[in-house]
This record gives sequence, C-alpha cells and structure tokens, in this order.
Amino acid sequence: MLFKALPLDRAEGAVLERIADLKRQLAFAISPKRWYGLLRRNTFARAIQGSNSIEGYNISIDDAVAAVEGEQPIDPKTENWLANVCYCRAMTLVLQKAEAPDFEYSREFLNALHYMMLEYDLTKHPGNWRTGPVFVHNSKTEEIVYEGPPAEDVPALIDELVAELNEPQPAADTIVRGAMAHLNFVMIHPHSDGNGRMGRCLQTLVLARGGTVNPVFASIEEYLGRNTGDYYRVLGEVGAGAWHPQRNTRPWIRFNLTAHFRQATTLLYRSRHLANIFEVCERLAEEHGLDSRTTFALADAATGYKVRNATYRPSADISQKSATRDLSDLVAAGLLVKKGRKRGTYYERSEELLKQVVRVPPPAKVPDPFEAREPILPGMKNLVLEG
Repeated sequence: MLFKALPLDRAEGAVLERIADLKRQLAFAISPKRWYGLLRRNTFARAIQGSNSIEGYNISIDDAVAAVEGEQPIDPKTENWLANVCYCRAMTLVLQKAEAPDFEYSREFLNALHYMMLEYDLTKHPGNWRTGPVFVHNSKTEEIVYEGPPAEDVPALIDELVAELNEPQPAADTIVRGAMAHLNFVMIHPHSDGNGRMGRCLQTLVLARGGTVNPVFASIEEYLGRNTGDYYRVLGEVGAGAWHPQRNTRPWIRFNLTAHFRQATTLLYRSRHLANIFEVCERLAEEHGLDSRTTFALADAATGYKVRNATYRPSADISQKSATRDLSDLVAAGLLVKKGRKRGTYYERSEELLKQVVRVPPPAKVPDPFEAREPILPGMKNLVLEG
C-alpha cells in the first residue's frame, strides 16, 4: 500500500485552476522571444541549485549556470560542485524523456537515475537499493525524525509505485500525481543516500511528461530549495516518523499546490522583468554602436550574473574569438567591468549599466494562494517587491 491523494476540495480545485491559468500565460509570454534561452538556462540552473541546497550541497548560481553549460566552475571544484554536476546530468536525462513516446517507468530506470546523481561517491552505493534499515536525522539535534520501511519491502513498494506511474491519467492530474510520486519515493526511502534528490527529480519527470508547459519551467525545485524548512516540516507532518501510508496526505498536496502557484507566478514575473531589461540592454547596445548580440551579455550582467566567455558564447551563438571581442567592447563602452585573470576571468555590470536598469521593477514575492483571494494577474496587486 502506498500513500494516496484525497480528492481535491473546492479551495484546492480553485488553486489548481489558477495554476493552469498561470502556466498558459507563461507559455504565451516566453515564446517566441530573443531572451527565452536566458530564462530557460537560468531557470534550469536555479532548479539544480535549489534541489541540491536542501541536502547542503551549495554552489553559487553562477556555478550552477556553468554546470548547465558544461563549463568549469568559478569557485574551486568540491564535492558540492560534483553533486550539482551529476544532478544536472540526471535532470538533463529527465528533460530528454519528457516527450519520449515509448518511455515507461521501471525499477532499473530509477536505479540508473540514482547512479547518475551519486556516481561521484561510490561509497553511497549509487544505482542500488539499500540492504538494511535507513534513518533520517535532524542535522541540528541528531534526533531520528524518520525511519524507512524494512529493506525487504523496498522492491515490492517500488514496483507498486512504478505500476501506478505507468497508468494513464488525465493531464489535469499531473500536479497531484507528481506530488504523490515525490512523497511515496522519499517515504519508501529505497536508497542509502540521495532519496530526497531522487524524489524531487522524479516529481519533475512526472511534471515534464504532463506537458502543461515547457519541461524546464514545470519544476518546483527552486521553490523547495528556498523553503526547505517548510518542506521538511510538511514531510514530517505527513510521515509521522515512520512508514504510515494510511496517513492524511492533504497537507502535502496543499503545500505542493502553493509551491506550483508561487513558482509559476515568479516565473511569469521574472519573464516580464527579463523582457524589460532586455529592451533596455538592446537600446544601450544600439546607442554604443555594439552588435545586437551583446544584449545577451548585458542582460545577464544586468540581472546579477557573472558573465564569462564560456557562458556568453552559447547565448549569442558565436565563436570564442568573437565573444572575447564583444566582451572587450562592452568593457570599453563602460557597461561591463572585467574581474579575475586568465581562465578565471569574468565580467560584472558596471555602475553605468546598473543605473540604466535600476528603474525596472524586480520579480516579486508571491502570497499564499489559499489566503490571497484577489486576482494577482495581470497587475501587480498583492505583491511585495524583493529588496
């Protein structure tokens, strides 16, 4: 027996409808736009960074971008970097499977995904089920907060989960289905390590295959990384310390609906924010007689990212030599500032560039959809601007 979702009540159904509307608006807002590639890359990087930060594998957002682009990090290589790179590869596979017509969930697919995530440390038995008991500890108190089901029950429970995931379901059920896949996986805790990352990645796969929006924008992993305390709290509330599949899952479903609502709203506003910044940067490039492709470097810097030759090239679709010339021209124009040396060189926004974009409103924090009843879109009502 697995954890089961209860039928949605009226309030939950209303929030689900608002999420669907947000995703329709997001799909319209992002395509076709010149800046789409930047938003996609940055969203993917934030999902990877967010999911790994929950486990304490922290890297900067700029290094998360480097992982997505297959480049070297700005900071020194550490276990944190390796964990994020491996997770990036696993997530890339998930996105590749989003529209695969013959894809089926299976035990071995889940084990292969686990191996990809943890191959950097073979002592964690990547790609294999655990053979003994497993306990989740509170890192601050060392208290045991959860004990997984017996190891001998794991294969049968995973088979039940796989069978459930392979059953056809309406697209309208994708969010709830993804949430339940996540919950059941982390509660089964089938591996000796990496269960949280696997549960979140599995949820993203279910969402990606649901097809309601571009797969990269379906994930809530960034939100979970920003709200780790609430994430663990609700898992603890539903799990109650051990394998109790008969427990009420409504708190978990509501938490996920809130996460989807807030993440989708954030992405929609972030797309509008980037569109405004891109427009400003296009004007600046034209005023300084620069090639229009330099807008990609300017927009990245304007939104706070460190621009490197290696991360600028894919956006502008140019050679290393052309990228070097463009970045030098941007420095000469007083729009970027060069930092570091040789392979460690990167570029940041100048004071002049910051002055030009500071008037653009930043993305906003989003209220609880179960408490905020007034329409949030298309205006800016009910939003508290970040600092």
